[in-house]
Amino acid sequence: MSSINPHVDLIREVFHYKNRFEGSIMVFKIDYPVTEDPGFPGLVKDLALLAKTGFKIVIVPGVKENIDAVLKDHSIDTSREGSPLGIQVRITTSQAIKYVEMAAFNVASRFMTFFSGSRVDALIGNFVRARGLGIINGIDTEHTGTVDKIYADSLGRVLSLGMVPIIPCIGWSPSGKPYNVSSDEIALIISKALGANKLFVVTAHDGLNITKLTPVETEKLINSESVKSQSVRELKLALKASQAGIHRVHIIDGREEGAVLKELFSNIGVGTMIYTDECDSIRIFHSRDLPDILRLMEPLMQNGILIRRSAEQIQEKKTDYHVLEIDGSVRACGALHDWGEDKGEIAAVATDQKYTDRGLGRQIVGYLIEKAKKAKMRHVFVLTTQTQDWFESLGFKEASVESLPEKRRKLYDQSRKSKVFALEL
Repeated sequence: MSSINPHVDLIREVFHYKNRFEGSIMVFKIDYPVTEDPGFPGLVKDLALLAKTGFKIVIVPGVKENIDAVLKDHSIDTSREGSPLGIQVRITTSQAIKYVEMAAFNVASRFMTFFSGSRVDALIGNFVRARGLGIINGIDTEHTGTVDKIYADSLGRVLSLGMVPIIPCIGWSPSGKPYNVSSDEIALIISKALGANKLFVVTAHDGLNITKLTPVETEKLINSESVKSQSVRELKLALKASQAGIHRVHIIDGREEGAVLKELFSNIGVGTMIYTDECDSIRIFHSRDLPDILRLMEPLMQNGILIRRSAEQIQEKKTDYHVLEIDGSVRACGALHDWGEDKGEIAAVATDQKYTDRGLGRQIVGYLIEKAKKAKMRHVFVLTTQTQDWFESLGFKEASVESLPEKRRKLYDQSRKSKVFALEL
């Protein structure tokens, strides 16, 4: 049975996220090296699966390296300059623009080919109106442009038909003049214009080994000089997207098989999520949480770490229990029992075994300590047989059984010989 449970949990997570995000708009900015990876057909197959399942998918291919190669093949030199947008832009001359268009549409066509193979309708469209950047630092940028407008209504109609729009890095002026526009900028502004639920930045290098970041943490990381330059660009894009109102931005390694599905349909994910909404929360226990609490506690009760509690016993003291949710799923629990004498007991602390490295137990205990303080308790204590080191790391110190409140002392189980650890508030 134990080998089946992880698969059951995974199925539950998939259905949870499908129900939550089905019909939502997701923009995928996919760096060019990903399209050169042997796993690229599998990535597009997964994106096609999302489109078939009811998700609205927009693709913005990165093309930088392909443009570099095409221009080199045709012996055309280009330089880069800092733009008012705070990024380095390619100076796209009249001689270079036709080759830039060639490179951009070549990559977009690769996506079309694989979407067609998965029987998903896709189209390459002119959804970006652009204007020229003009003169920068005394240099005429010619056919280098910036987004002037996104034709969001047209994009919306395409998405409503279940089709996948593919947006190359080319925009046109009202008179039809083509401009080379940053694909990062296009992905950002399209996400904002469509009110996208998520922006995925799909890269071709190892991740940050950080599961989640708030915008504030992201900005600190960018300024810390502790990350590689390639990750700084992605983090800056994610930060801008968060500031533009995109609640969740995911940075993932597109070379990993099934990376998009793992990131989207599991709580843990495989990349880094920059989020602005509160995806983790601790709240009071509701009766509907009972199956989840018992599921979390059962392995610990079997191993003797927690005393066995029945559903009826938990319900009797349900106001003492709290749960920690991640994206609507209960992943940790704990209780605070008031025994009088200004003392409270922290008990029934359990976390999902898949989340042992997320510090959920610490979050629950910290929350219960704060709750005890608000209740004017002066001490909290725990009874433990196997987790004393962990509670000591939280500041608890060993105490005697005699230090327990009288009501709790009378219920002390001599057969378990639990140790008492207390924390002064």
